[in-house]
Amino acid sequence: MKKILYTLFSLVLLSMLTVSCKKWVDYDPKEDFVVTEKEYLKSESDYRTMLVSVYTPLQWINQAVVVGEVASDNAVAGGENASDVLSLQQIDDYTHTPINSTLQELWVSAYEGVNRANYMTQYKSANLAGVAVSFAGKEALYGEVHFLRAYYYFTLVKFFGDVPLFVDKRLGLTDSKSLQRSAKADVYKQIEADLTAAVAALPATQVQKGRITKYAAQALLGKVLLYQGKFDAAAVALESVITANAFSLVSNYGSMFLATGENGPESVFEIQYSNNSPYYNWGGATRGQGNYAVQQTGIRGLNGSGAMPYAAGWSTNLPTQNLAAAYTAGDQRKAVTVLDIEAYKTANPGFGITYQVAPYKNTGLYNQKYLPRKGETSGQLELNYTNNFRIIRYADVLLMAAEAYNRASAPNDTKALGYLNQVRVRAFGSTANNIAATGTALRDAIWNERRLELAMEGDRFFDLVRTGQAATKITGFKAGKHEVFPIPQTEVEISGLTQNSGY
Repeated sequence: MKKILYTLFSLVLLSMLTVSCKKWVDYDPKEDFVVTEKEYLKSESDYRTMLVSVYTPLQWINQAVVVGEVASDNAVAGGENASDVLSLQQIDDYTHTPINSTLQELWVSAYEGVNRANYMTQYKSANLAGVAVSFAGKEALYGEVHFLRAYYYFTLVKFFGDVPLFVDKRLGLTDSKSLQRSAKADVYKQIEADLTAAVAALPATQVQKGRITKYAAQALLGKVLLYQGKFDAAAVALESVITANAFSLVSNYGSMFLATGENGPESVFEIQYSNNSPYYNWGGATRGQGNYAVQQTGIRGLNGSGAMPYAAGWSTNLPTQNLAAAYTAGDQRKAVTVLDIEAYKTANPGFGITYQVAPYKNTGLYNQKYLPRKGETSGQLELNYTNNFRIIRYADVLLMAAEAYNRASAPNDTKALGYLNQVRVRAFGSTANNIAATGTALRDAIWNERRLELAMEGDRFFDLVRTGQAATKITGFKAGKHEVFPIPQTEVEISGLTQNSGY
């Protein structure tokens, strides 16, 4: 799957070539070896190749995970100085404006994904020539398309609130002025519809690892419902994943974040990365290459003997001491989530470790889950790390289900406790730290557990916003403004979109 997803099928998105010709005969683009849209969607292979192109922008939105931590109390931007990746510094400091390159890239990449998905749904029944192409597995293939469109829109609505909603066709430049922002509720309605369609069409398992399954769609649907406060429906969707017995908590928490742990028994949905091509482009660092976010998290100037597993990086997205202090004694997740480099150096004198202290916003801690490691990149080393992003894990499903049951119209705290404590038993290796709370105390315990379990995986900011805790937990956060990020200024100017309040 990684190798396939690396392929960029950008021809899908090229506008039709307009040719001015004074010949008295009809112009045929093939005469000039020009490939047009009419050459595509003629076979099953075409449809399957184009599906890969719908997956591709998942890789480009990797900064969504970084922003989800840096904008929260879990991490700081770090880096070389106050202007190093200025867009992240501004988000960290809550000085971000509509002119922000990271937010612009997230917007453009997510809508690229939407446009690619729309192209496929536009020609599902028949291709551009009006010819229907039927093949076994076509409905399941479109289940993947529906999931992907839902994921792109979920990313957009989480970040920006009300956003332009279109599903009937791929839009071109001439359509930009016709775009208007749709109410968040309407966007969520479409996301739910896409995920419901995906659940109905997708298989429970896929031969190729990394492909979206029925359970991934059910889990994402549960998450989408949870974000909207639809707790009864969320519990139903998430319970269907749990009772399928298709996933399990791995015994060694840290093993999931190693290369050997990718797409394992706890993986519900991962974004696949590859470095099978020597291609690299510093001007498009997040596009079509490896997982750029891995290089960002590394320890600056790190050197050590061959036995030392880590590679150097840029000291960005640094865990806070506040996060480290949130773990209690015996919680095995702390050592997997945050790396205290000085403590590690002291404990391993034989490695001969040297490094440069993070020059800016140094916390002494590094993102252990996604630290760059030797041998996991090639070519242009900084841009080609293969690490997958673990987007939905089974532990996340359990904790979402626990919250949904606890906050349901008819709460089931017994079930909620059972799911919460499954996660805690894995974390501590015994039942000694199980929780016995009910009601709001249990709700708070579940929210805290989400932080400890999912730290540095991109959920923290959005969890704090949706649960109403952001203003009390995040320095600089202003209620009524910072629940969403600003619409990129270029979109305001080109498409005439209204701006979010306060920006």
